[in-house]
Amino acid sequence: MRHSKRLDRIPPYLFAELERKIAAKRAEGVDVISLGIGDPDTPTPALVLEALFEGARDPATHQYPSNRGRPEFREAVAAFYERRFGVPLDPETEIIPALGAKECIFNLNLAFLDPPDAALASDPGYPVYTGGPLLAGAEAVLLPLLSERGFAPELEAVSAAERERGRLLYLNYPNNPTGAVAPDGLFEQAVEFARENDLLVVHDASYTETTFDGYVAPSFLATPGAKDVAVEVFSLSKGYNMTGWRTAAIVGNADAIAAYWRLKTNVDSGMFEAVQLAAVAALEHGAEAARETTAVYQRRRDLVCTALAEIGVEVTPPRGTIYIWAPVPEGHTSASYCELVLEESGVVLSPGAAYGPNGEGFFRISLTVPDDRLLEAVERLRSSLGG
Repeated sequence: MRHSKRLDRIPPYLFAELERKIAAKRAEGVDVISLGIGDPDTPTPALVLEALFEGARDPATHQYPSNRGRPEFREAVAAFYERRFGVPLDPETEIIPALGAKECIFNLNLAFLDPPDAALASDPGYPVYTGGPLLAGAEAVLLPLLSERGFAPELEAVSAAERERGRLLYLNYPNNPTGAVAPDGLFEQAVEFARENDLLVVHDASYTETTFDGYVAPSFLATPGAKDVAVEVFSLSKGYNMTGWRTAAIVGNADAIAAYWRLKTNVDSGMFEAVQLAAVAALEHGAEAARETTAVYQRRRDLVCTALAEIGVEVTPPRGTIYIWAPVPEGHTSASYCELVLEESGVVLSPGAAYGPNGEGFFRISLTVPDDRLLEAVERLRSSLGG
């Protein structure tokens, strides 16, 4: 049986490979601590569950939903954006629900790219920014995110030929995998760059609600002129512990939203309406629960950064996301070190190179296991570092 040639253009998905390795080690009886996949270990807030139960009891939610989303969902997103970011949105034309940020980002490639178009994508970055364009028959142009630049892309370095082919520009702050926050002026520069080069900016806002040390992440759409050239994908997965719910929204430029909706109507049948009502509860009443979740991650961040420093790994504590981005020891690649740690210590890490060539030399730790297991994992790393 032959598969499509488009599958030959992409490597195996990173997190699917991590799941396979974890299952294999556990089958061998190894006590695996997985710090590889960013899946919250704390439960979805009770108020969200109650809204789901109540919505599911209504037979009206059991039929096909509208791909445009329930009015209550779109209005709740609009009210949240006004309250949280100071960004006004039209619920009728500037908001559509999405079955998670990953699905939404992938579908944007199908909606906006043709061969030989390109998406300008962060390197390192979430794998869908680069895999999505390939599956759409287009290309990904890598924008290096370097520590000396605060992990911000150097847009002025994009060549004339790459600007000509570019149709999408992916940004993501707070940033996965590096934990960086958007440097001053980057969003303004991106708006101007998009306007000059007829690009649609896609800002992945999956981590805006998980920030530390008093930092409050902005929406890209709060940047003057942003709605002329951009959409933003807001996910409830991390901030509200709803990864398995596949609940997000794409908001922003009305023409881009309409194109996304046109594609979406041919791809899926919309989001279960009881889940939409649960998302409404999260957006309207979940702020305290989100703050409590953030406090958990800040405590874990501090524990891990302190413990890493004690075994000789110096990292800059991130001001956002649920990850630590750390350098591998000398003499190792990111892949060889992560393999060593798995074999010797039973700890799963994400190799930086899996997020792009400029991720080489780093590994990512996810803060999504309880405090005691996090500390045990770091202690196990000591042996792999020769400590």
